[in-house]
Amino acid sequence: MKTILKSEITCPNCGHKKVEDMPTNACQFFYECEHCKTVLKPNEGDCCVYCSYGTVPCPPIQENKSCC
Repeated sequence: MKTILKSEITCPNCGHKKVEDMPTNACQFFYECEHCKTVLKPNEGDCCVYCSYGTVPCPPIQENKSCC
């Protein structure tokens, strides 16, 4: 199965959506919404903002590896 490298993040504060390229060599722990400027952090139990707010989990999780 091919790893997907794009994910659409949805801001839980304002609902703004944006497709972003996910890093393959690190977890992204912070993400600033370009619309409302809220800084997102992963939900408890998630390794990164893509796993919490994205349409696709981060590459290590897709590949059944431990995330950062």
